Amino acid sequence: MDNLTHSLAGWALGQAGLKTRSRKGLAALILAANMPDIDVFFGRSPWEPLAMHRGFTHSLVGGVLVMPPILFGLLLLLDRWQLARGATFKSGLPMRPWWLLALCYLGALTHPFLDLLTTYSVQLMSPFSGRWFHADGLFIIDVWIWLALALAIGISKRREDRGREWRRLPQAAIALVIVYVGANLAISDRAIAAVRVDRSQAEAIFASPPPVAFWQRRLVWREGDCYRWAAYDPVNGRGAISRCEATLLRHPAVRAAIRGTPALQSFLRWSVLPQADIKKGRCAVKVTLSDARYGDRRRSLLGRDVILPTGAPGC
Repeated sequence: MDNLTHSLAGWALGQAGLKTRSRKGLAALILAANMPDIDVFFGRSPWEPLAMHRGFTHSLVGGVLVMPPILFGLLLLLDRWQLARGATFKSGLPMRPWWLLALCYLGALTHPFLDLLTTYSVQLMSPFSGRWFHADGLFIIDVWIWLALALAIGISKRREDRGREWRRLPQAAIALVIVYVGANLAISDRAIAAVRVDRSQAEAIFASPPPVAFWQRRLVWREGDCYRWAAYDPVNGRGAISRCEATLLRHPAVRAAIRGTPALQSFLRWSVLPQADIKKGRCAVKVTLSDARYGDRRRSLLGRDVILPTGAPGC
């Protein structure tokens, strides 16, 4: 999910009443909800961060167990530094370290849970396993979750400022989002079942929701050495299946490009449904790697190119 959604998730939990448990409680929830994305700053080239993104920092070990105590320690140090400088706190809340630690853990737990719901996938068992997990329940940017949580937070803050009851609306919004996620997971489950009913060779099936029409699904799966696509919605069921699109990963030009290009190797560590496209010229061959989750090999939204010389006479 995008960082606005992660921030709204932590903020909504705080506005539902948890921010009153300790000084810096709201900061703990929001920062912890975003903390695993620190991995995008690792690496030296545009695709190397993606090769690692949603790996160790998003796993049950790194993201849920290891990172929250680090944030907890930093917040405690900040609080002590502020107190030493004579700062006063508008909330008037006491510092309750155990509650602050618990809120760091809770905020951190929301991050891999939300990311797991997208087709981008998460390596939950890193560093012990590089397996990618995905539930296909949400688009990576879900405007309906934005709307529900942002409205609830905004109205709740206004009510809080006026001295009125302010916790129940965010609590209801969180419950609504949970129901919404559950309904989307059920739709994706039905969409995947609609593929399996007559495609016995289907592997690695993804059911991607679109940005707004959350009830629809774009299905993609692997059959042997090719990919197929289809559309699905709960009313009309599964649509027509596309023709077989070869992955081309076994092509000699593609294999040579991968062997000699670290950036392509990094891309493959990230990609779950890798595919290749080849454009041949007299003097050069352009090899493009992309991921079938985000379009066929000619129209993928994410990809990485490399140009190889052919060594033809006169080039």
